[in-house]
Amino acid sequence: MKRIFFLLLSFVTAYSVFAQKKWTETKHETFMQIQNPGGKTVGYSPASGVKILTVNGLAFKDLNKNGKLDKYEDWRLSYDIRAKDLASKLTIEQIAGLMLYSSHQSVPARAGGYFAGTYGGKQFVPGETDPTDLTDQQKKFLAEDNLRHVLITTVQTPEIAAKWNNKMQAYCESVGLGIPANNSSDPRHGTQAKAEYDAAAGGEISMWPSSLGMAATFDPAITEKFGKIAAEEYRALGITTALSPQVDIATEPRWGRFNGTFGESPLLSAAMAQAYCDGFQSGNWGLKSVNAMVKHWPGGGSGEGGRDAHYANGKYAVYPGKNFDAHMIPFIQGAFKLKGQTKMASAVMPYYTISWNQDIKNHENVANNYNKYIITDLLRKKFGYDGVVCTDWLVVGTHKSMDSFLDGKSWGVENLSIVDLHYKALMAGVDQYGGNNDAKPVLEAYQKGIKELGEPAIRARFEQSAVRLLKNIFRVGVFENPYLDPSATKAIVGKPEYMKAGYEAQLKSIVMLKNQEHTLPIATQKTVYVPKRFVAASRNFLGMESPATEDYPVNMEIVKKYFNVTDNPEVADFAMVYIENPKASIGYDKEDLKNGGNGYIPISLQYGDYTATDAREVSIAGGDPLENFTNRAYKGKTVKTPNLSDANLVNDTKAKMKNKPVVVLINASNPMVFSEIEKSASAILLGFGVQDQAFIETIAGKSEPSALLPMQMPANMSVVEKQAEDLPYDMECHKDSEGNRYDFGFGMNWKGVIKDARVSKFKK
Repeated sequence: MKRIFFLLLSFVTAYSVFAQKKWTETKHETFMQIQNPGGKTVGYSPASGVKILTVNGLAFKDLNKNGKLDKYEDWRLSYDIRAKDLASKLTIEQIAGLMLYSSHQSVPARAGGYFAGTYGGKQFVPGETDPTDLTDQQKKFLAEDNLRHVLITTVQTPEIAAKWNNKMQAYCESVGLGIPANNSSDPRHGTQAKAEYDAAAGGEISMWPSSLGMAATFDPAITEKFGKIAAEEYRALGITTALSPQVDIATEPRWGRFNGTFGESPLLSAAMAQAYCDGFQSGNWGLKSVNAMVKHWPGGGSGEGGRDAHYANGKYAVYPGKNFDAHMIPFIQGAFKLKGQTKMASAVMPYYTISWNQDIKNHENVANNYNKYIITDLLRKKFGYDGVVCTDWLVVGTHKSMDSFLDGKSWGVENLSIVDLHYKALMAGVDQYGGNNDAKPVLEAYQKGIKELGEPAIRARFEQSAVRLLKNIFRVGVFENPYLDPSATKAIVGKPEYMKAGYEAQLKSIVMLKNQEHTLPIATQKTVYVPKRFVAASRNFLGMESPATEDYPVNMEIVKKYFNVTDNPEVADFAMVYIENPKASIGYDKEDLKNGGNGYIPISLQYGDYTATDAREVSIAGGDPLENFTNRAYKGKTVKTPNLSDANLVNDTKAKMKNKPVVVLINASNPMVFSEIEKSASAILLGFGVQDQAFIETIAGKSEPSALLPMQMPANMSVVEKQAEDLPYDMECHKDSEGNRYDFGFGMNWKGVIKDARVSKFKK
């Protein structure tokens, strides 16, 4: 009788659950999608083995396949409750996997080099290998190392990216507790200079000016709009974390990463940081949100002599102006003070630099990623930040070279073992290790923690990081639905509306520095002479070489749509000269070392040969295990700039044009010394990563310049050497032939010098 009763009860219960079913299901090519009325959309792969639980008529994924609804699977609960529940269920191996952030992944993988990968042991072969497949290396780090944070670089097409995302998420869903991948990207909305903009046409992804260009608009609303559009495109590509914005105040004009910042104003950088994060995180967490990983705490824009901390020769940030606190303003008044309900950027990346003598508690001169005072005492305790802290890439690696971009960057703790590096960063307050696919050293750091703290304490520390990391994955909704419709991806990424918004932002980012006798605008159908530009052979940061070239520097087909073109300056009405700012070295030269020097050389912002007669006799900071000295001074040394030909091009063109107008277009990444070329220019337009067409339409009067300088332009290199690396606005600026100074906030429109409230608002 009992048996019959229980069978009947089971039947009634099953019938009741079935009868209460409120959700509907749609089949897609590789996944199923469920609509919960008034609730979350749920997506799952039938191949993953995950089943659907129906509770109160609503659908939930049984991610751990135990036949019941766990708290972390219940989308009705708060992110905090779900994250804590899941963290408590994870093994140490699984938590260690969450703490990894992959090296750069290309879709499909390249055959060799830093982005290489294999498919079934073989290299990618176009036409044979499916570009949407996972590589052998990706399967390994997902299954064996439990890694769930994946950094994506290049993708072949948006559709391929979407299909690859679906395969990766199905793979993650099939193993362990079903934790989805949190895919991320460095900024990917830069321009293709020669691409033509057509209002009716779409593109591969919307194109916007660089961060420095955004800053030049002095309009945070443009940056917030970019964030919202970029977030929608990121989500359509399967990207849920942006490794941006870069909000370091660029107080050192020679710094190689100046272009990725919002300039030298702490307040402008803070306003842009706030707008950027509000845009990306969408104001409210959900399927439109992308986690913003703001960088680089506590500011990396004051490297001594302008050198960058990607290299051992640039490991020290210095503060001769005693202005350390101002470098945190873009974080504490911007990225940590959002208008939307997300409140703070969800992740922070410290920089590689040793913030020289700024640790007033432990007095450690170690990289910010390892500095407990910088991360725990300042970031966590003083400013109340409890989001994810992720190291910059390759921090927990072995240091072997003074000038390699791919060197391990364990500055100040170079002699520690790999395990001890992981442990020290963890104890400093770090949650995650950028560029590390291998869980082994994290697990060994856990064992070290058992010996030093006891297992309950180190387990609690690991769970603390796990909760932070999991919350960011829960917030963006991929536990419920990580899958993409490739056709929707194709329609969203680079759609005409978004291309238009990006192009309009480019136009608003162009700064007019000079307009002698109202040279601009120039009527269409005038005849223009465009000289070819020589570009010297070069090698990029990964060692890839580019041969020397000499060609037209702009898309001549676009030029011809606005002006008549001639190769004879004698018959031209005006000339258009396209150049770049002086290209400096990293401030280090092995030849100098071989010749008995210390290897350190000046970083120049002028085209002509530069001798550092006004540089420091003794560097503020110094020291490295590979060096037997601490003085990194370079006073009296001379350097050449590889694009002196750009200055010659301007001056030679002026000679050929005689008294006719010469319009100079500069693609800028850093401040520069203008005295070498300015007098030869009738008009100067400055752009920060804009399409050729944006420049040309400005010249033709289709768009009026409105942007302002987000940084100072130095009068000469002497003032650059004498300025303090950590102070904004402390240089004498270039004064042009018209009597205008190229200071922060300077810019012109057709009427003359722009004078509005934007400058006074942000220059403090």
